[in-house]
Amino acid sequence: MRLAQIFVVVATAALVAVPAGATPARPADAPAYSSIVPGTVLVNADRRAGESLSGPWHYSVDPYKDGMADFHGKPLDVTRGRGSDVNVEAAMKADPDVFFEYDLARAPVGPVPSAWIAYAPELRYYNGLMWYQKSFDTALIKSGQRVFLRFAAADYKTMVYLNGHRVGEHEGGFTPFSFDVTHLLREKNNNLVVAVDSTRTPDSVPTQVTDWETYGGLIRDVTLVATPETYVDDDFIRLTTDGLIKADVALDGPTKAGQAVEVSVPALKLSLKGTTDADGHVSLSVRAPKDLKRWSPDTPTLYDVSVKAGSDVLTDRIGFRTIEVRGTQIILNGQPIFLRGICLHEEEFGPNPSRRITPEASRALLSEIKTGLHGNYVRLSHYPHSEITTRLADEMGLLVWSEVPVYWAVKFDNPDTLKVAQRMMAENILRDRNRASVIIWSVANETPISDARNSFLTALAREAKALDGTRLVSAALLTGKKTVDGHIDITIDDPLIPELDVMAVNTYNGWYGNDKIADVPATVWHSSFNKPLILSEFGAASLYGVRDPAREGRFTEDYQAKYYKNTLAMADRIPFLAGLSPWILKDFRSPRRQNIWQQGWNRKGVVSENGERKMAFFVLSDYYAKMAAKQ
Repeated sequence: MRLAQIFVVVATAALVAVPAGATPARPADAPAYSSIVPGTVLVNADRRAGESLSGPWHYSVDPYKDGMADFHGKPLDVTRGRGSDVNVEAAMKADPDVFFEYDLARAPVGPVPSAWIAYAPELRYYNGLMWYQKSFDTALIKSGQRVFLRFAAADYKTMVYLNGHRVGEHEGGFTPFSFDVTHLLREKNNNLVVAVDSTRTPDSVPTQVTDWETYGGLIRDVTLVATPETYVDDDFIRLTTDGLIKADVALDGPTKAGQAVEVSVPALKLSLKGTTDADGHVSLSVRAPKDLKRWSPDTPTLYDVSVKAGSDVLTDRIGFRTIEVRGTQIILNGQPIFLRGICLHEEEFGPNPSRRITPEASRALLSEIKTGLHGNYVRLSHYPHSEITTRLADEMGLLVWSEVPVYWAVKFDNPDTLKVAQRMMAENILRDRNRASVIIWSVANETPISDARNSFLTALAREAKALDGTRLVSAALLTGKKTVDGHIDITIDDPLIPELDVMAVNTYNGWYGNDKIADVPATVWHSSFNKPLILSEFGAASLYGVRDPAREGRFTEDYQAKYYKNTLAMADRIPFLAGLSPWILKDFRSPRRQNIWQQGWNRKGVVSENGERKMAFFVLSDYYAKMAAKQ
């Protein structure tokens, strides 16, 4: 057995059973879900009562996965090792013959949330297994109350131990997961150990080669979340295109069946009441009142909403809007809208980012789009971003494209890889389907066409529609091109398009390939599909401060600015174009980029990693300002 397989083998042997009754809220008219949806949703967990476990944690590198297997590769019972409930210091003092190869409680300390890349210089390119440990007390142990241990995200595979018990595991670096730890907690000196392995394999999502930093570790908040024994596990509240406010609610717990449920919107004097079925589900609807203020980028109105079931009251801030397509237009609240946006990686401003996305860090990024660029849209690339960001997009008025990391050449012929992607899709949608800002679920980015790929992405697209039929589904596609009568000629004919609501294409003519930048404006685009198109990526790299007005050479701000001018001129000639999200807001870390201008950074940002605006920023800002004035 290869050591790379040991983590999976050990973890799979001890999965914690998921309660059979914990299933997501399903609209009555929705197609059947796959069996890949998470057993516990814990919707709006960030707004529930609980205790934060973020802050200082001990960490210990394990590049050879010694904590998972012995030197012959035989899997260890790790609950007697690093995951055990042993005070190593005390044990060694009590018995001088006791031998340990680890001592997590006296290991170095780093902050959580944060990728370990920021903990020490030697971890800059570390990619492997890391052990985390934290001791804590809790006041949440109460009769009639459940406590969940929730991870907002950990990158990439995670195994969790609490007080010497193996709690469970999770695969996927960007979506939340939770475990019921009610019966494992103690009031004092809880010992939480988490193993996080950032290693990707050919079967992972994403796979081993990407164009961004790995950023392994506990990258988002860790919390204890308290609920009643029977609680609101999931709700889906929205405005439909036929003028109804609908609410689907799912309870979990011993009294979930026959439970009275009330969904209230006090500002609208709305109260939707019903009783759950045997599965703990209820579907409610009411005609939207005439004084409802619809959410939009210009008026991002949010309403306080509460869901009450028994002793549980769950609150949220929700905007009500509709999104659909009509022919080649995207329609928001019944009116056409052009998406003026840009792509964004989850990486804060600064010379040494570590994926610590605080509200302040997220607001700084989104404000550059909303205010600086006059944007109304952001493509959150290439994976689900923090719920901090999607909640801020609700508040600030930015439309969101959200996607899963089915990126480049994943193992499309592997059914287990598809299951991983489906679970990521479900976890992402169930977390954010009450966010008015999110209008597009993307199932992939730049995937090479094959029968296996087409089948894989079709399954994902249909899964997205089953989980949430109120939003649009897209994917960032590649296209072929040819030269016709001296101009660049592009036809959009990807076989996945029939499954999509919105076509999206990444195009880099004038940067990659042999096309001259002067030829870009005359590019001709064709499509036989009567669907809207988003140019989901286009861009050119430059190093901030490097100028060459005479030659406008590569990697200068002058070249990047000229590229933007010519590509935007091309965009003006596409009759079915409905949006733009050029690549990318800020320079971001990418180890594969190693020329003298980049040195581990992808320099296609219109601002530098420190937030300094390049010439291309102003080209795009001026273009969007003029476009906004016409809308």
